[in-house]
Amino acid sequence: MIFDWDGVIVESSDAHQKSWELLAAEEGRSLPPDHFQQGFGMKNPEIIRDLLKWTDNAIDIERLSRRKEELYRRIIREQGLRLVPGAVHLLAELQAKSVPMAIASSTERKNITLIMRLYLPRIWFPVLVTAEDVKRSKPEPDVFLTASHRLGVPPESCVVVEDAPAGIAAARRAGMKAVAVATTRPAEMLADADMIVPDLTALDTQVLARLASRAHP
Repeated sequence: MIFDWDGVIVESSDAHQKSWELLAAEEGRSLPPDHFQQGFGMKNPEIIRDLLKWTDNAIDIERLSRRKEELYRRIIREQGLRLVPGAVHLLAELQAKSVPMAIASSTERKNITLIMRLYLPRIWFPVLVTAEDVKRSKPEPDVFLTASHRLGVPPESCVVVEDAPAGIAAARRAGMKAVAVATTRPAEMLADADMIVPDLTALDTQVLARLASRAHP
């Protein structure tokens, strides 16, 4: 099992959006109304350079990217966040059945390790692939292929849980099954997934085993 992080395990959208707003205010820059939805699954440098078009300077992009994540972690420390419904139950069930699990996300490692320290046992995830580990973002398959390699499991035996079209496309390109959780996107935007559920309460090991055994169309 390979899980995306934001929107799949944690309900972090509000904190991420607020951190972009705080960064824009600090820098005296503007944000388009739909910037947050468009940036789902993208790395910060790509958002800053290609989506927001704030700067092409590599040093400035790095500074802005790191500051955005510092603001995000400050929000988490001060306000906390919630896990997606069903997350703890499903992860504990998978752990009890010795199903190999990985996190594969475009977010920074520090963000995930902070939240794990507060809310989840790190031992549940022997593999953690983050923005620092791959050069290409979703919809490229790199983050999922890296996760499967580190788990020692072939891609065709992996099931990905995602909340964004780019992540579903990346799972498909990696040759993996994709479960979409409609936590941040309406179900109709996730139609390319093998299965769509409202959140993790709809999943258990039996459901996932049936999906994993199903041949790709």
